[in-house]
Amino acid sequence: MPVITEIEDLKRLYRRRVPKMFYDYCESGSWTEQTFRENSSDFDLIRLRQRVAVDMTNRTTESTMAGQKVAMPVALAPVGLTGMQHADGEIRAARAAEKFGVPFTLSTMSINSIEEVAAATSTPFWFQLYTMKDTDFTANLIERAKAAGCSALVITLDLQILGQRHRDLKNGLSAPPKPTVKTMLNLATKWRWGIGMLGASRRNFGNIVGHAKGVADTSSLASWTAEQFDPALDWDKVARLMELWGGKVILKGILDPEDAKRAAELGADAIVVSNHGGRQLDGALSSIRMLPAVLDAVGGRSEVWLDSGIRSGQDVLKALAMGATGTMIGRAFVYGLGAMGQEGVTAALEVIQKELDTTMALCGRRDVKDLGRDVLLIPEDFEGRWAGA
Repeated sequence: MPVITEIEDLKRLYRRRVPKMFYDYCESGSWTEQTFRENSSDFDLIRLRQRVAVDMTNRTTESTMAGQKVAMPVALAPVGLTGMQHADGEIRAARAAEKFGVPFTLSTMSINSIEEVAAATSTPFWFQLYTMKDTDFTANLIERAKAAGCSALVITLDLQILGQRHRDLKNGLSAPPKPTVKTMLNLATKWRWGIGMLGASRRNFGNIVGHAKGVADTSSLASWTAEQFDPALDWDKVARLMELWGGKVILKGILDPEDAKRAAELGADAIVVSNHGGRQLDGALSSIRMLPAVLDAVGGRSEVWLDSGIRSGQDVLKALAMGATGTMIGRAFVYGLGAMGQEGVTAALEVIQKELDTTMALCGRRDVKDLGRDVLLIPEDFEGRWAGA
């Protein structure tokens, strides 16, 4: 087993082992990818205050997210096609999260279905919902998540239409991969991935195929998804979905203070500051730059978490010190999953927790819940604000 000291180690191994179209699906953004890049690079602009002669014993990274105890305030974000990164990828990631003590979020666009993940785990996970034009299908997804014992519904708000993702279009992204000459040549170099997929329990979208009207197999799936995302989604529809669920709700994809106010007014248990990892509106500011303005707008009415750009425990610390009460990681755990399966997800979580714990200690803090802006050095023009805001 290779020595893993940072998330970048997993990323390098991931790139060698996973087919190009799925690596590019994960490691890319929309259009020029400016927002995708700045989600991570903006963290580097925030510096840390080193403190000394402080008692560093009895440290803890334990916290809560939406009332759930967590080993550290980090949840696995919903990522589509995770089961194409590694055989039975959603199940592997969910098991790693369960064992480590952090939440796992299953995407609507997962390969393994809600029921399959529930059967393979013993701890309730969260379910992420994309709203579709087919209201019966959307309602059925919610009922299936309830029946599976999911403990929170994560409603994604920033994908009413699909962003222009150049690499996915050029690669002809599909699940399973279409047998083109270009694809087959690439797959021939990824024998480890291919052998694993031969034993996978599923290779298409388990939450959709056989459940949505007119989708009996993957041949009709691409056209269905392109037509089904609901561009008419508004706050009234969000309120109805929350009422239909009747439990804890996390609203993901908030980047604007006005939207954050509306989400808090609806009674969201948590709001996730996110730009979909830079895969939707290219040119938007990074999530970490927008976090302070969103926190001000929410005013403590809901928990505020940060998603997009986190690649280390230091990134987690910076988000928490700026005021977030939780974080979500997507690409960081996918690198681990594609590199080494369930062990790789565990390795990613271990790296992040180790970096968080060590950095916290060197900043003079023993409890992750005691982090504040006083441990940071933030550039004066860093925060995402504009005239009149």
